[in-house]
Amino acid sequence: MFSKVLSCATFGVKAYLVEVETHLEKHLPGVAIVGLPDNAVKESRERIVAAVKNCGFEFPLRKVTINLAPADIKKEGSAFDLPMAIGILSSTGQVKSDALGEIVFVGELALDGSLRPVHGALPMAVEVRRKKVKRMIVPRANGREAALVNGIEVFPMMTLSETVDFLNSGCSGTPLYVDIEELFSTDQKYLVDLADVKGQENVKRALEIAAAGGHNIIMIGPPGSGKTMLAKRLPTILPPLTFEEAVETTKIHSVAGLLSSDRALVTARPFRAPHHTISDAALVGGGTIPRPGEISLAHHGVLFLDELPEFARNVLEVLRQPIEDGRVTISRSKLSVEYPANFMLVCAMNPCLCGFRTDPARQCTCMPQAIQKYMAKISGPLLDRIDLHIEVPAVKYKELSSKESGESSERIRERVMRAREIQSKRFRDRKEMYANTDMQSREIREFCKLDAAGEELLKMAITKLGLSARAYDRILKVGRTIADMANSENIRPEHISEAIQYRSLDRSLVL
Repeated sequence: MFSKVLSCATFGVKAYLVEVETHLEKHLPGVAIVGLPDNAVKESRERIVAAVKNCGFEFPLRKVTINLAPADIKKEGSAFDLPMAIGILSSTGQVKSDALGEIVFVGELALDGSLRPVHGALPMAVEVRRKKVKRMIVPRANGREAALVNGIEVFPMMTLSETVDFLNSGCSGTPLYVDIEELFSTDQKYLVDLADVKGQENVKRALEIAAAGGHNIIMIGPPGSGKTMLAKRLPTILPPLTFEEAVETTKIHSVAGLLSSDRALVTARPFRAPHHTISDAALVGGGTIPRPGEISLAHHGVLFLDELPEFARNVLEVLRQPIEDGRVTISRSKLSVEYPANFMLVCAMNPCLCGFRTDPARQCTCMPQAIQKYMAKISGPLLDRIDLHIEVPAVKYKELSSKESGESSERIRERVMRAREIQSKRFRDRKEMYANTDMQSREIREFCKLDAAGEELLKMAITKLGLSARAYDRILKVGRTIADMANSENIRPEHISEAIQYRSLDRSLVL
């Protein structure tokens, strides 16, 4: 007795179809699972036996061999429980359906036969559509997530019994429908606003420039100056996620198992703020079975590193390549997985160990050697990859006690979106290039041309500060963004002058 059922598995943020083949023969009863299963898949046999019996079905007293094809790829997770159970019931004639080859099954079985959610339902649904399979059966908790993909019929199920009844009834039923426009209209809301921040107009200006061009930024200031408060409000001035960006971001969160059953789509830009004790593997991703790290979970959003010098040196250094490439590759002896990691890096730090070196109201107690050692924790190559360095001064009492609210995030976002529209038109013929921060050397030469006065100003700054070639490119990119915000086709000297001012750490290191 033989049957074949379709299932799906994830690899990175992508998925691939798996054929679950079931064979029964007259030998001593038992269940053998082959096809490179991991421990979670091997343990499926116990869950399947209990679920089948507790749902009132007969489990065959025969030797059951289950093959997961392709057999040369490691299978992990519990999503194969449901298709293996359906394969066994089909082989014994308890499931009678001619449509098994047109349905993909995924789901974890509880011992009572109920279906539990699995990771990666969205990328699985995308792959099902790509393979032109018509239908997909998933646990009820994964239904809205999988139904985001148009072109396939998604049927959420609560139990194994309900699934069998559906198949034996000729697959008659209404597939789940999700209103994507309604999701976007109801979920894209923030509880914070830049208007909450008193004073710090120069820092707000820098954040607006960073948002307009997608630039990385670092804030340096004494404790209590509002660095964290400002960083948490940066997503409120970023352009809304497009549907394509939302799907790509949701795929990562789905694979990581961070989507709840009532949240089908990530519609707001992610904001990730890991603690400074985080390991390099947790930041970039990894593990025996690779999982996305914080930089991938911040894809199309913001990665905030507070107290930057407190992070381990090796943790900070692994950021260098993902910042440049917008993706991270995790290699193991038997596999290599790539995760997207196109994020805005926002950092905050004190100017010294005690934090009061730049505070006029308090005296710094740090020795020069201690300050130098503290600043040396951040390498030059990492600082080169941060476009804007901005000093955040302590807030004065007059500003704190003022009852006037600052400019709202909504108004700032409107200006940011106008600048992004200019960049979108500029890069419309270039793939994977959406903002000025994505420009490479060729685009910088084409779109960041300076007049004689601008060239002389930049030459003086580079010579005096001893900046690297990468810092030179960063200044040009920031200058291009400032020009876009001023609706200027050309980068004028005042734009370059402002961009140079946002290299404060370079100046402090030289002086």
